[in-house]
Amino acid sequence: MTIDQSEHRHPEHAVVIASGGLDSTVLAYWLAARHSRLTLVSFDYGQRHRVELDHAAEIARLLLSPHRIIDLTSLGALLTGSALTDTSVAVPDGHYTDESMAATVVPNRNAIMLDIAVAVAIAVRADAVAFGAHAGDHTIYPDCRPPFVERFARSVQTANEGLLVPGFQVLAPFLTLTKTDIVRVGEALAVPFARTWSCYRGRAVHCGTCGTCTERQEAFRDNGIADPTVYQAA
Repeated sequence: MTIDQSEHRHPEHAVVIASGGLDSTVLAYWLAARHSRLTLVSFDYGQRHRVELDHAAEIARLLLSPHRIIDLTSLGALLTGSALTDTSVAVPDGHYTDESMAATVVPNRNAIMLDIAVAVAIAVRADAVAFGAHAGDHTIYPDCRPPFVERFARSVQTANEGLLVPGFQVLAPFLTLTKTDIVRVGEALAVPFARTWSCYRGRAVHCGTCGTCTERQEAFRDNGIADPTVYQAA
């Protein structure tokens, strides 16, 4: 398990897309451990698991970092057909490698969020935006794959010529890691896993059977780390 640091430097100030989940929380702690100043941004796009935003706010509080929730609910209402934004579509159970998980795709979600995060970074003079895409996402989500990150970073430079802080970066340092790897990184950083949220169903506790819950449980089990999460299906 290696975090590729060969193509980027540690930023002085990073705008982090913070969902309140494992990946973005570990990313925030990883950057903080490298003395980066953080601004956390979260997005309310009408997701059925909106409870994650409360967890993102709690993580920001623990990190003593500014946190902004950006309202995209009017856009989310147009993104029908996804189990995350359309209540007529059931959240599938299973594993992320299952074809059924395609129902959880929200069209262009990361690209939309990253574009807004870049605009925020320009406004606050941050020298990076960062998001927690990882290798486990590649199968289902096109905007979590290395070609997307590479091309998006190039487009940012073109679209914002003369506006970016010199050396501006789009960071996805976990891009080659699995969820199991990320939990291992988080354990070493004393990340408060119990304060994070993964479940796509957004109930009072994690359902324990959807794709994100399944992957979360596997990551702790494969590391031999106690999972602090309360699951309804347990």
